[in-house]
Amino acid sequence: MRILIVDDEPVARLVLRELLDEIPRVTIAGEAASGDEAMRQIRVLQPDVAMLDLQMPGMDGLTLSGTLTPNQRPLVIFVTAFHKHALEAFDAGAIDYLLKPVRKERLEAALIKAGSVLAGMKPVAPPPTPEPRKIVGRLGSDLHLLDPEDVIAFQAEGDLVHILTANGRFYANHSLKSLEERLPADRFRRVHRATIINTDQIRKISPLSSKRWLLRMSNGLEVIVSKRLAGTIRDETRW
Repeated sequence: MRILIVDDEPVARLVLRELLDEIPRVTIAGEAASGDEAMRQIRVLQPDVAMLDLQMPGMDGLTLSGTLTPNQRPLVIFVTAFHKHALEAFDAGAIDYLLKPVRKERLEAALIKAGSVLAGMKPVAPPPTPEPRKIVGRLGSDLHLLDPEDVIAFQAEGDLVHILTANGRFYANHSLKSLEERLPADRFRRVHRATIINTDQIRKISPLSSKRWLLRMSNGLEVIVSKRLAGTIRDETRW
């Protein structure tokens, strides 16, 4: 089992490294001192498990966990000094939540759980759905072939899905769920149950409150998102 240690405190990384060195069949794949560094390490090293500190400068552990795509994502064990984020951590898909100072027996139990999960993750992955070269938009009886990069957003109203572009509004032939599965995830993000946006078309991100941010798109469309999602989008688009 290959493990990446992610913590901005050198002492905390040292403690985990020494504990892991005592556990058989465990290899330390690498270490990272920030969320951004961890993302790069995960892409290069492809560890089985990432042990993430929750609170770090810049991208925190929860944001990092939510940013990774399913193909990139290792199993996540959060390591923190705080009880209060446990529910949020498990909602984010963590397999365990360890409190500092970490006890060896508790760490071993978490790794046994990780090993069981990894043992059950061996099915052959289905071939990826090809990304669309064009998106078909209906307007009256005409079909328009739209370039994905020209689409600003998709919005659902009941059973209808509208395609919003700088040149007009079209009707889609697919449901929002089907579009989400086919569109490239690094560009198109579902920010609401009824809205998918093209992150390349964001022109402004403004805080509304301590928990909500406002995205303004290139056509003037305004979308309210959580602070966490706004931060993730900003990191992914390198604002």
